[in-house]
Amino acid sequence: MTCTAAYVLIDSMETHTTTLLPPRTVLHVGCGIKKDDKLPQAYMVSPWQEVRLDIDPEVTPDIVGDIRDMHMIEDCSFDAVFSSHNLEHLYFHEVETALREFHRVLKIGGEVLIACPDLQQVAKLILEDKLMKPVATPSSGPIAPIDMLYGYRSSLANGNHFMAHKTGFTTTSLTQMLAAAGFEDVRSTNQPPPLMDILALAFKRA
Repeated sequence: MTCTAAYVLIDSMETHTTTLLPPRTVLHVGCGIKKDDKLPQAYMVSPWQEVRLDIDPEVTPDIVGDIRDMHMIEDCSFDAVFSSHNLEHLYFHEVETALREFHRVLKIGGEVLIACPDLQQVAKLILEDKLMKPVATPSSGPIAPIDMLYGYRSSLANGNHFMAHKTGFTTTSLTQMLAAAGFEDVRSTNQPPPLMDILALAFKRA
């Protein structure tokens, strides 16, 4: 997904930066192929530095790892975690495990920013009998509600089974799971079509 006005939520983050501040690191989990538009603009300026983590070595991440077990990363070592369209690829019972791993690797005062499909918006389109109707047409091919529910068909057809969706969220359920994992001050917003995302920002307090 592109990081344009969709990430206006993070304008309220407690991380406004200048070049006078010491370096800060954002752990970009499930990073996929490296592209300049994958990070929110707030993380693309000094003093932020990106560290990329992915389960797929083919995308050449800095760290090959699984968000359910990031044992290779020390406690309290990152200022932020950015997770875009990862959690829906886990089984429901694994989501809190991953969120607790995000919490563990964050420094006190650090933040997590999560994007995932908004199932309430997807369900509305399904009720309108638009399961297969594209809501966006990127260069990789059309995206319809069925892709938001079960995973991107094109990637799955090409054998990338990491892209299958095994669970999903509403704003309320994601907020509750972040709180259960130890996060505080959860802030969320919903992005309209074609994005149809939930964006949630939460903090690790002392």
